[in-house]
Amino acid sequence: MQTTIDEESSANTITNIIIICSTVDMAGQNIKDHLLKLREWDRLEVPSALVEDVSEVYVSDNFRIVEVKEHHIYQDGIDEKLMKAGFTCDLIIFASKHRSADGRRLLTSHFTGNPGSADFGGNPGELAKAAPFALRSILLSMSEMAGAIGYDVSMESTHHGPSDLNVPSVYAEIGSSESEWVDTDAGDIVACAILAVEQVKCPVAIGFGGGHYAARQTNLILSSDVTFGHNFPNYQIQNVDRDMFRQAVERSGADLVYCDRKSMSSGDRNKISELADSFGLELLREGDINEMRGVRWDDLRIFLHKVKEYDPSGRVKFSEGIRKRLGESYLTGQDKVGMSVTTIRVDQELIKLVKSVDIIALKKVLQNSNIVYFELEDATVSNMFFTFWKQDAEDFLTFIVNECIKILKERYDTEYVFDENVLRITDDRFNPDLARKMGVPPGPMFGKLASGESITIDGRTIEPEMVRERTKKSVVVNNAIF
Repeated sequence: MQTTIDEESSANTITNIIIICSTVDMAGQNIKDHLLKLREWDRLEVPSALVEDVSEVYVSDNFRIVEVKEHHIYQDGIDEKLMKAGFTCDLIIFASKHRSADGRRLLTSHFTGNPGSADFGGNPGELAKAAPFALRSILLSMSEMAGAIGYDVSMESTHHGPSDLNVPSVYAEIGSSESEWVDTDAGDIVACAILAVEQVKCPVAIGFGGGHYAARQTNLILSSDVTFGHNFPNYQIQNVDRDMFRQAVERSGADLVYCDRKSMSSGDRNKISELADSFGLELLREGDINEMRGVRWDDLRIFLHKVKEYDPSGRVKFSEGIRKRLGESYLTGQDKVGMSVTTIRVDQELIKLVKSVDIIALKKVLQNSNIVYFELEDATVSNMFFTFWKQDAEDFLTFIVNECIKILKERYDTEYVFDENVLRITDDRFNPDLARKMGVPPGPMFGKLASGESITIDGRTIEPEMVRERTKKSVVVNNAIF
């Protein structure tokens, strides 16, 4: 179901998983009933150390269902209690209801903790240890099935207890009212997603901005090669100081930071940017994360840093050729440790000319090449390009010059003198001053002459070539590889 992203990221079964349900949670009971139907379970005697807290325990292979007597949001330290009772666990999944006044038919997953006060379990200013890979697995599984029964799927931002958990944990929920909590189809989907949970490693982001339901973060999980740890909506950013940021990084195992920039104030964006810098983490935009498709996080970081050497606001872009090249290097086990990035500089004047003729065509050419390029603030492209492989760089120089000349020929007469690296351009275009001297008034007639049509004024025919001016220029194509 999920795509392998990292060279170590095979779909791994998590060794010991404990699913916690509560006797006072209707949706949790619904999910538990379907868990019991989906595979064979043995009922175990509740250990004496857990009798006061637990009503039932079931086991099936690497899964245990533990039914607690009180609501699970108040189960701080349940991981230690389970361990002491002999129930080792690598992951805890809470099967729960989601309550919302809007009555949405919604399946959700999220992590627990309290960036601010602890109004619903847990401790103030404390985050539980997150399970980012399980979150991604559960959301992807639920999204494949939820549409058929009219439910949406969303990651929620971090909220409520328990917060005192040192075993990675995640909530899987049915929302948003009693009619959904007892919906057997919804219970079956969440149970299936829990039993299908996989640990497929990929880059982990901590998220900031947006609302409680983290729409953009959810979309990134479902559409790109990234997952999320703890997430803070706009109304919680006031509670994010250096200590809370550190907790989010450590309790999520974060590789990077994401901000829903469009939803945030400039002050909040600057605050998170400064915190990310102080922890040495990359702050990425949606476009940057989408570029991660099929590219290892370590490789992406290398090229991000190269781009920032030339333009701090540059947006890294991977061509289809280099995606394939990088993928082949993973499959063959090619060791890129110690390999330096080869930088290619294509003559700035040449790129500027081509951009003025057809920037879309230039971007298509670059996507069909075998290099990394980057876009500038104005959405055009830089004249600097990158790769790991020297031969690819040399091939690219020949390729890009030839393709640039093809684009320029759509507008200019061109001649490239290879021995001299000189591009000669002849521009033959409409000259308004010449047209005025011949009595042509500005307006529609200018347009006709500029587009190559003849016009008639006072019985005189004026041909397009009569008001065109020819200019010639030579561009020394100064390319380099270093």
